[in-house]
Amino acid sequence: MKSFFQEFKDFAIKGNMMDMAIGIIIGTAFNKVVDVLVKKVIMPPLSLMTEDVHLSEKKYILRAAAENVSEIAIGYGELIEVVIDFGIIALTIFVVIKFMNRFRSKAEDPSDKEEKTPKNIELLANLEKLMQEQNNILRKNKE
Repeated sequence: MKSFFQEFKDFAIKGNMMDMAIGIIIGTAFNKVVDVLVKKVIMPPLSLMTEDVHLSEKKYILRAAAENVSEIAIGYGELIEVVIDFGIIALTIFVVIKFMNRFRSKAEDPSDKEEKTPKNIELLANLEKLMQEQNNILRKNKE
């Protein structure tokens, strides 16, 4: 049985940790890009269309500020901006993954003649065909 340290060492050396670190760094940078896109590109025209109402300043005041009392408010405008941020990030990730899956499925397609299919994928495809044929035979026998 491997020790915890040995498992961590294997994990770090195999590149999983490096891939994760690179993904986090790129994700952080991408978050900044989306934040600026929403605040500086999307929201200004939106506030122009809503007669110069800045969405981030919209709030529902629970208690107004007084001399010795600070204001308590629910900032729903900021929530809307964050939801827009999330929507853009989710859409972008969806498009990137869809793009990557298209290339992956093309590379793994046994009928694709552009690239030589790896032997293990070819064997799996043959196994899948055999299982489908077997299921068809079993269905015919039941009828």
